[in-house]
Amino acid sequence: MSSTTSTASDTDQFRRDDGPERAANAAIQSAGYFRWKIILDAAIASLLLIPACAVIVPLMLLVRITSPGPGIYRQRRAGRNGGSFTIYKIRTMRVDAETASGPVWTQPRDARITFVGSILRKMHLDELPQIFNVLRGQMSFVGPRPERPEFVRVLSEAVPRYRDRLVVRPGITGLAQINLPPDTDLTSVRRKVALDLDYIERGSLWLDARLLLCTGLRLFKVHEGFLTWMLALRRPQLLATIEASDDWGPEEATPATILLQAAQASSNGEAHEVLRSLMAKKPH
Repeated sequence: MSSTTSTASDTDQFRRDDGPERAANAAIQSAGYFRWKIILDAAIASLLLIPACAVIVPLMLLVRITSPGPGIYRQRRAGRNGGSFTIYKIRTMRVDAETASGPVWTQPRDARITFVGSILRKMHLDELPQIFNVLRGQMSFVGPRPERPEFVRVLSEAVPRYRDRLVVRPGITGLAQINLPPDTDLTSVRRKVALDLDYIERGSLWLDARLLLCTGLRLFKVHEGFLTWMLALRRPQLLATIEASDDWGPEEATPATILLQAAQASSNGEAHEVLRSLMAKKPH
């Protein structure tokens, strides 16, 4: 499979907002892959469960010894078709991380992350307990990143076709996760949505195998740029097309707290007003 598609094709594909039906049809047309993928995920998760627990339990104890609070962190996330589920991770932040701020995205050099947590995040070991989510059929090993429900409500208003990424189960890793850093603003969300939709429309066992191999090699600190090139997982022309498209709204530099403001306003019926004012702001 080629790592890029033509610019013209990308433009036709992602400048249209055809609604969730198009993404759903694309998922079904991927050789029926997403219909039986849950069986493959459950089989792999069953094989990995015992060796994963041998790593998870010591890490849980390490987290509890080095910072007050439980070793496992639970949080509600949006799953397939927007249904919510509880995701499991090894705790990497202080237990009071969002007491003052509420739900916000992680920032570079985030002071809420513990010392041990920062190491676990760099090695992606905090994600291991999500194997239990895969066993329960709530997640897949590969798919779009599961977002928090309060963010989904807001991002669905701000980013065209955002909800289209919910037609498949979310994944521990994915095309967007290995190509792009964590979300920090609406521009970064748009880029990830483009890659999520690309994955949904091209999903296959071969693509998943390459994504899993890339994720596994990252644990051994193999250079990510080399991995995505070697495994044909880059999508540079697609991302360039997204950034050049004026159909995605005005460019902005939105801090993570903006999502919190909009999410809080949504409960009072003010989300549309907040989003309109935020999307109208230009970077300084």
